[in-house]
Order: sequence, then structure tokens, then C-alpha cells
Amino acid sequence: MKILILNCGSSSIKYQLLDMENEYDVLAKGLVERVGIKDSELKHQAKGKETYKKIMDIPNHEVGVNLILETLLHPEFGVIKDKNEISAVGHRVVHGGEKFSGSVRITQEIIDKMEECVDLAPLHNPANLKGIYAMQKILPNIPQCGVFDTAFHSTMPDYVYMYGLPYEVYDKYKIRRYGFHGTSHRYVSKKACDMLNLKYETQKIITCHLGNGASIAAIKDGKSFDTSMGLTPIEGLIMGTRCGDLDLGAFLYLMEKENMDTKKANNYINKVSGMTGISGVSSDMRDIWKAAEDGNKKAILAMNMYIYRVKKYIGAYAAGMGGVDLIVFTGGIGENDYHVREGVCKDLGFLGVDFDSKKNEGLKSKDEVLTKPGSKVIVTTTCTNEELVIAMDTMDIIRSK
Repeated sequence: MKILILNCGSSSIKYQLLDMENEYDVLAKGLVERVGIKDSELKHQAKGKETYKKIMDIPNHEVGVNLILETLLHPEFGVIKDKNEISAVGHRVVHGGEKFSGSVRITQEIIDKMEECVDLAPLHNPANLKGIYAMQKILPNIPQCGVFDTAFHSTMPDYVYMYGLPYEVYDKYKIRRYGFHGTSHRYVSKKACDMLNLKYETQKIITCHLGNGASIAAIKDGKSFDTSMGLTPIEGLIMGTRCGDLDLGAFLYLMEKENMDTKKANNYINKVSGMTGISGVSSDMRDIWKAAEDGNKKAILAMNMYIYRVKKYIGAYAAGMGGVDLIVFTGGIGENDYHVREGVCKDLGFLGVDFDSKKNEGLKSKDEVLTKPGSKVIVTTTCTNEELVIAMDTMDIIRSK
């Protein structure tokens, strides 16, 4: 069974084609960028072949998806001979609201419900739907499935997900904490338990998905108990360009002083804040670390703030769950930035973390235990694979029908 995974952004399409019958082998993967913008680009990497690039105008997602299929069928750079070799298509969908607590096979009824969630994620869900509509036109007889970032967190109790606003705004608009990165948090928490031979359903786990977008989740007895992102991906940790937790009163004051309308304010907290706004250097942690090592005070401040915020959430979630057994680092920063892991874990001895700095030093992109033998709380770095989760859910749904 070959499954095509699509992750459609507003101007991009990430994709992977996996052979699910052959140890989940990635046959090809790539990225279409600048959709709807002049000089769009496709970057395609097929297994065992050279990288293929193509620049052309791609006015919409349908043209982009068509190009992906043409490339997968390409006599030199492709990996399949007939489009009907694709058994199903799995889509990443960012926001499922309260309507979706798990992955689903896409029907018109499901699409209608997804359209109702657009207001909750106006920057993400319309793009996800464009990928679904494009595939309906191009491969109308191939089943499609939706896997929601928010679904894993649907198990949070009400006293965790509710905000301190009048209850009527929840009734009217469903304003509450939803959380994101659910496929990653679900995958790495189970993977880490399998690696350590721990029973997933009895553990108290804190997963730190640290990348340009970042979130932390508290997973208790196999279910999401709390997570740092909220109604939108802005809340929680300081991120590459997102501000994270912020005093709303301070921001209202700033909006008034800077004469910001809501569009400008949204851009301010999403695009120019976070690590790039604090450091004045970049949203890339490698650039910020280099600047910090060169003595840049703002870069040093940004790194101290970032590490402290992660540490604070770990402490809060340990308190919320009544303890912690396992802390997992994942995502581009979590898997590769050993300085961040060291900074977060070196003062967690009070929780029972006996961190192994030597094992952590220089470690990148590897599943590894980062605590010493006998540590009460185990810390790991665990590589995530959100595309594989989407493919596995899609395969399970298709086979169950």
C-alpha cells in the first residue's frame, strides 16, 4: 500500500510518498514553495536518486498537486509508473475544533464540518482544504483521510482547557484551549515508552516539541492532559517569530500606542516577535547561539528567556500531573540543540532528573536516553515523524472500511 501525505500551507505543499508494506519506506518527499507567487519552486527527492528542482509559476494548490503527481510519475526522477499505485491520501489538518477527536476518512459531511472550523484557524485550515479539494479533482476515486493537530488533545479536562472568560463566549464561539502538534506529541511519547519498555498507559510524560513553532504537552496515563498552545498556536513557549504567553493588558496598551488594527496586531505577535524580535538577529537558533557566543546581549537574553520558559512549563506540568516519569525532547531544536537541552535539564535535579551532560554533548537527530542509570525521571531525545503518523492513521482507516 502506497500512501501520499500532503501538508498544505497557504503558499506551500509538503509531501511524502510512503510504501506501508515495506517497513514504512519513504519512496519520495519534497516541497512546493511560493504557490500563487511568481517563480514557484518544486524540490523533490526520490529514494536513491539525485534531488530534482523545477521553477515555474504555480498559481494555486491544484496546479501544485498536479505537479507533485507528474514528478512522482517522472521517468527519471519518479518512483511510480501509474497514479493508481497510490492507495490513499492522508492530509495534515491543523484545527479540528471540538468536532474531531480522531483521524477520519474524508467525505462531504466531513468537509462541511472542516469548513465550520475555518474561523478557528484562518491561516491554516483553508490551505489544508485546498489540498483536499485539489486531490478530489485529480484523483476522485482514491480515498482521502484527515489527521488533525488538535485531535490528540481532545482528552484534556474542562478545567484545563477553559479560559477565564465569561462562559458565554465558549458557548457562542468555542473559545478554549485546543493545542497543536498533537501527532508529534502522540508519536514521540509512545515511541519513547517503547524504547524504554515502559507501559504507556501508566506513565506521566512531558513532551517538548521544540522547533520554529514549539509546544509542550503533559500526557497522563496515555492521554493528553494539558498543552501549552491554546485556541491558536501563539500561546505558550517563546517561538521563532511568535511571542508566546503575553499579558493581554500590555498588548492592548501597545496596540493603542502604535495605532495597530487587528491585522497589524496579528502580524506583530505571529511574525516579528519571539526569538527574532527579542534577539534582533534571526528566528534560527543556530544564528542566535552564534551571536550569543560573540557577546550579543540581546541574543544572550533571548536564549535565557527561551530556556527558562521551557523549564517553567515542565515544572508546571509536573505539578499538574502530580509528578513526572519521562521528559521527551523532539522537533528540530529538541532533537538537535544540545545546548537548549542542557540549559533546561541541568537544574531539574529537584524533580529527580540526573542529567548526563556528557551523553547529551553534541548529540543530534538520534533516539537516546540523556539521564544517568538510576535517574528517578528519565529524559530522552526522540526523533519525531508526523508524516508517518498521518500515513499509519490513513492506512488503519482505509483497512477498517
